[in-house]
Amino acid sequence: MNINLTLIGQTITFFIFVFFCWKFVWPALIAVMQEREQKIAEGLQAAERADKDLELAQKKVGEQLTEAKKQASEIVEQANKRAIQLVDEAKDQAKVEADRIIVAAKAEIEQEANRAKEELRGKVGALAIAGAEKILGQSVDAKSHNDLVNKLAAEL
Repeated sequence: MNINLTLIGQTITFFIFVFFCWKFVWPALIAVMQEREQKIAEGLQAAERADKDLELAQKKVGEQLTEAKKQASEIVEQANKRAIQLVDEAKDQAKVEADRIIVAAKAEIEQEANRAKEELRGKVGALAIAGAEKILGQSVDAKSHNDLVNKLAAEL
């Protein structure tokens, strides 16, 4: 065998192999790499969109949280106002009830005083009649007795 012929054969075979790879294998590899590159680019774009969406969502959550805190403080403020209003209403009702009880007690005291005065008038009249009978030494008839008691009661 001739070494030159072997080298020339190997060189021709190598160039055929390179041509075959360049014509059939290389475009397939380039297509696969371009497809992979495109998928990676799409993944990066999706990640950027997700980051933006996350940032917007966090901003929206912050706004909603601020709004919720504001509403909560308004509700607490309204509850405090209502509590104060209820306390004031209860105080007013208690004062009205106390005034009513005081008026009723004064009326009852006045009635008791009037009953006591009437009872005392009757007893004083009876004592005055009894004293007058003893002084006069005679008995006063029932009609005269009632007239005198009524007259004395009216004077007292």
